[in-house]
Amino acid sequence: MRPQFKATVTELAAQDERIVIVLGDVSVYMFKDFSERYPKRFYNMGICENTLISVTAGLSSQGYHPFVHTICPFLTERSVEQIKVDMCYNNFAGNIVTCGATFDYAWDGATHHAYTELAILRMLPNMEVLHLGSNREVDALIRTQYNNSHPTYFRLSDHPHAIETNLEFGKGTLLKNEGAPVTVMTAGPILGNVMEACRDLPVNLVYFHTLKPIDKALIERFRDTEILVVHDAYGLHEAIAEVPALRMHYHGLPDAFCGWYGTVHDIRKRIGLDPAGIRAAAQALLARRQSPAVRPLARTGSER
Repeated sequence: MRPQFKATVTELAAQDERIVIVLGDVSVYMFKDFSERYPKRFYNMGICENTLISVTAGLSSQGYHPFVHTICPFLTERSVEQIKVDMCYNNFAGNIVTCGATFDYAWDGATHHAYTELAILRMLPNMEVLHLGSNREVDALIRTQYNNSHPTYFRLSDHPHAIETNLEFGKGTLLKNEGAPVTVMTAGPILGNVMEACRDLPVNLVYFHTLKPIDKALIERFRDTEILVVHDAYGLHEAIAEVPALRMHYHGLPDAFCGWYGTVHDIRKRIGLDPAGIRAAAQALLARRQSPAVRPLARTGSER
């Protein structure tokens, strides 16, 4: 997804001289062409994430459309105060673009894992939050939202899905409507695993790339079903819960740090976010719905 981010922003920069890139020693070589074409609009400031955000806010205050980019936990969780005060409080429009989401850097341990920032940034006034899942979404939504007069968060991944989705900002995608009593809702790259898990199951399937604002109208269509939220982060479950009185269940991250090493696929399998684990969670909810006495679904080890 990073190469698509670079290609889209470089193309836009040829048309809009207010676009500026601010980097923190990540993706510098990837933006070499941009830096050579537009040296006065390219700043690699090193490992100083709090400062990167403050500079981005300052550039926005002067009428520029900055893109600030580096590794997810450092640019978001480490810099919440600067995002809140410098960008959101002043409503300075800028684009925060991260890589290394959730367990993309699984082998680097808890310092490089990032799964809380979507939920945190959703709570900040004026913020728009996108959990992008495919290259098509990166291209389309950066084009429509980079100059939207709001601070905007774009979360990228090294493991995109290749499924066609609705590319309109703030709108979800109905991928399966079986008229089923169970609806699976998900967001971001994990859609690839969810689609594989649910392809032949009698469930409805709804996908989101925009977490704030969430598509409440689409959620409302399935309020009479049991909703299973499958997500490899926090933020989607909380966004869906803005629609009141839903019957919701969460299948995602355990309430524990990830102390295991390997690839993102290894970690997903360990916590039940591989296709087999997701399928088992959906089947368990279907079985309960079909039993004579339906009771609330007990939490599994992968639920909060």
